Amino acid sequence: MSVDAEGYGFPEHQRTLARLMDDIRVLSPAGVERVAQGWDRHVGLRGQQAMHEAEKAAVQAIEKADRGPAWDEVRKNLFGLTESGAALVSWKAEHGDIGHKAENAAFMAALGLVAGNLISKAQAETLVRPLSESLPWLLPEGSQPQ
Repeated sequence: MSVDAEGYGFPEHQRTLARLMDDIRVLSPAGVERVAQGWDRHVGLRGQQAMHEAEKAAVQAIEKADRGPAWDEVRKNLFGLTESGAALVSWKAEHGDIGHKAENAAFMAALGLVAGNLISKAQAETLVRPLSESLPWLLPEGSQPQ
């Protein structure tokens, strides 16, 4: 198995839910804070409508393509990592406003990956961009940082 530039066990080009979940498991409290800053930077007050529209398009596309059960499973697993009583220490450490912003970013990125090519490239990038502050591999090749 090849590794990406950061030394992880996934090829650089591989944008999968498994990789997302593995990376969320190893985010430090500083990584969680960086994700929350990404939420503020890319969604904040000005990007809320674009995020809402991308989320709505992704949910509709997932339902239309009968991927609803897969999305439910991802949400359940992600909730277990970030919010449940058994949440990871790094997410518990950043609980509160920072943790909730980071959690929103993680859920939107997962939604973007589940929706995949069922939504536009712009919508997918809107969904993954806040989490890409800590996980830059989420942005498709050729996407420019903002």
